[in-house]
Amino acid sequence: MERKTRQREAIRNAMQNTSRPLGPQEILAATKGVVPDIGIATIYRALKELVAEGWLRKVELPGEPARYERSDLKHHHHFHCRTCGKVYDIDGCSGELSKLTPKGFRVETHEILLFGLCAQCARSA
Repeated sequence: MERKTRQREAIRNAMQNTSRPLGPQEILAATKGVVPDIGIATIYRALKELVAEGWLRKVELPGEPARYERSDLKHHHHFHCRTCGKVYDIDGCSGELSKLTPKGFRVETHEILLFGLCAQCARSA
């Protein structure tokens, strides 16, 4: 059963109002304006519970801490900025991976991750 708290509601609102996966520190910063006394332990606890409930899903990147996004989003991929570290959603998917798959293999799921500079970091470079 979901607990209704100011902290949980602030986290849900932060996730509803973003267009990209957020890390725990980014969620903390986004919720501080609404719940000034919220702590990182509360964020981690709520994230664990929201993932278990199926409302959030983890976005895992090699060698990086997990980020989180709403689980109701349609299938998509991600772009990771090497300068600022932010992760952005990439809409759509070609879906045509059978040409890349070795003979006799069957793809069950996939994740495509692009690396580079986001628009803001590219302008600053």
